[in-house]
Amino acid sequence: MQSLPPASALYSGAAAAPAVPCSKSAIWRSTRVAHAVQRGGNSIELSPKDFTLLEFLMRHEGQAITRTAIVEQVWKLDFDTMTNVVDVYINYLRRKVDSGYDRPPIRKIREVGYLIGGQAAHN
Repeated sequence: MQSLPPASALYSGAAAAPAVPCSKSAIWRSTRVAHAVQRGGNSIELSPKDFTLLEFLMRHEGQAITRTAIVEQVWKLDFDTMTNVVDVYINYLRRKVDSGYDRPPIRKIREVGYLIGGQAAHN
């Protein structure tokens, strides 16, 4: 399995309100106020929920995050195992941030959840 670069190498935050710790050589930039990111110099506008989801994944770089944790932390709800809201929003987010790029930063970890950057850290 090919390792992805760390999310901190892909994303960087705005100086006034950084979303996550950042690398100066980053190819991504994000601004919390505009709910937008840049990838390869191209602006990507995100909804507030898309941005919150991306930010949550970035804060847990290299960790496989369960759908339950995502719903509880991003939506602030108790998880209903019958809902596919996480999968739907991950797909929305992927369409926005992966379009035109070879290496998608968000990966699905079978029977676990989702991962951004690096290798999955299973506990």
